[in-house]
Amino acid sequence: MNNLFFPALLTGIFCYLGAIETPWLFGMTGGFYIVGRPLVAGLLVGLAFGDIKNGILCGLAVQAVFIANLSTGGATNSEITYAAYGGIGLAMATTKNPAIAVTLAILIGQTFGLIFYNGRMALYSFWNTRAENAAHNNDDRGIVLNHLVYPQITTFLLRAVPVFLAIYYGKGLVNWLIDSIPAIVTHIIQVLGGVLPALGIAMLMSIVIKNKSHFIFFFVGFVLLAFAKLSMIAIVFISALVAYLYYMATGKSSASTATSSANNAEQAVDNDDEYEDEDLF
Repeated sequence: MNNLFFPALLTGIFCYLGAIETPWLFGMTGGFYIVGRPLVAGLLVGLAFGDIKNGILCGLAVQAVFIANLSTGGATNSEITYAAYGGIGLAMATTKNPAIAVTLAILIGQTFGLIFYNGRMALYSFWNTRAENAAHNNDDRGIVLNHLVYPQITTFLLRAVPVFLAIYYGKGLVNWLIDSIPAIVTHIIQVLGGVLPALGIAMLMSIVIKNKSHFIFFFVGFVLLAFAKLSMIAIVFISALVAYLYYMATGKSSASTATSSANNAEQAVDNDDEYEDEDLF
């Protein structure tokens, strides 16, 4: 278990750096939107465990599930950073199976992740109140401590420490569960874990695709990848070309329609001016 200490510690630190409120990596830009993403988390956890390939594979599977994860205001249905580092870290410490990583990520993100997430928000309200009182009293030191120092300590304790403990001490529990449950149950978990990324992609499509005719482009890309055996890079270039041609075709028609509508409006205004009686004004 000692060989898990540094990988678990690094994974916990990465989970802290990927929080939305940490300022060390250019705020949300380098933290939450880069380090906090499961795909990047897979790379970082893979580096920590010395197995980049399996780390990226686990991160890719978890990223596909949470690719359409949205937060409305302060509410969220899953804490993606806990899910990424907790699920991928435990998977790398045990089976290194992407399906297991997906299952653990969902379990951690929607249970313990949400508990710690809501607990952090409650504690932040406490520090904010203290910072406001310090501002009323012109207490510069109190403002810095309650607005910067104490919240970061709180975030570190609620992110790095639980993920570290889960990976360091949870390996035995996960291995025991995998060895104890019947093989058919493990197979079902792996199958469901493989289906969940498709569900995440479908959720993203439901958000992005507004016109049903756009599904044609999706199916063409699927055919090129699955049957024509084109590489992903080739499909990206083809997609960019098709998107440009589609934009040019639809953009010009929209522009011509808007121009004709504007001309008709101007003619209507001019015709109205012809019937105005200057003697009335």
